[in-house]
Order: sequence, then C-alpha cells, then structure tokens
Amino acid sequence: GINHFKQTRELSQYAAAKKVPQPDLAVQLTGATLIAGGTSILLGIKPKLGAAAIIGFLAGVSPIMHDFWKQEEPQQRMNDMINFTKNLALAGAATALMGVEEPWPASVTAA
Repeated sequence: GINHFKQTRELSQYAAAKKVPQPDLAVQLTGATLIAGGTSILLGIKPKLGAAAIIGFLAGVSPIMHDFWKQEEPQQRMNDMINFTKNLALAGAATALMGVEEPWPASVTAA
C-alpha cells in the first residue's frame, strides 16, 4: 500500500497500460485500501473488515493487472502468472484470517 503513494507515477502508468480508468485515482484508492486493511489486521481492530478489504482488493486487481492468459511474450506471461498466483495465495490467507475469533488475543481492543 505504501508503494502506491511512493511510486504513484510508475504504478499509474502501468495501470493506464492495462486500461484502468482514472489510473492515478485507482492507484491512490487501492493504496489506501491496502494500508487500512493491513493496519486493521496488524492492530486487531475490526480485523475481519480489514481482511475483507484486502480480499476485495486482490479479487478486483488480480485479473486486471496480472492477466497472464492474455500475454504472448513468455517472460511477461510468467511474471503475470507468478503475481496472479501470489495474489490468490494472499487472498486465501486473508480468507483464513476471517475465521479467527474476535477479539484477537493481541489486539488493541483486547487490551
């Protein structure tokens, strides 16, 4: 998420190349979503909502930004497949977090 703000120009150019509408805004909104979701999980404040935000981000962005099935160049196809499957694994981990009982033992709200 932080890189979405540190590298907004580069990520916006990449998003524009993938035909994302309003790429600057999309990069900033998705960055904020990742930061909010990650912070929520880290602190244990509404972690299921944070996990849902991350799942939503990954579900929306993965087929658009890492569309390996459309790539003809082998190196690009492989890079996109790696990132797509990585995002799928992260979505699975976030889904597993949604099954943890609240409040979390180490959460800010449990203190």
